[in-house]
Amino acid sequence: MSDYAQKDLPTFFMDQLRQTKVNFERALDCKHTDFDDLYPYMNEQPQFFWYKRYVAWSELLTVVRLAEELEIEWTTDFTEQQVAFIKGKVLQGKVLDHWNPEEQEEKISQLEEK
Repeated sequence: MSDYAQKDLPTFFMDQLRQTKVNFERALDCKHTDFDDLYPYMNEQPQFFWYKRYVAWSELLTVVRLAEELEIEWTTDFTEQQVAFIKGKVLQGKVLDHWNPEEQEEKISQLEEK
């Protein structure tokens, strides 16, 4: 029997949610993800980074959908704004620009210092 069969479902899904959230955030920041290893020759293409973000977003939405179907609380590791983005399901520019509110505040304070 696999280790996953030994875990309780809510714990398993929380682990999966955390992993997919980190993966999506790494994709947003154009950092390395497992997806880069699948298509190493595509790194040179500008559209690759957009595609990588959409794949990470789809993965996150899939894990959230499964958690909801199993009635597992998934919102605890997300801000209210991130939950709203996920419930909206569409990866729009505002999701890319406002996913991490702390980064937005940091950018604003850096601009004010200049």
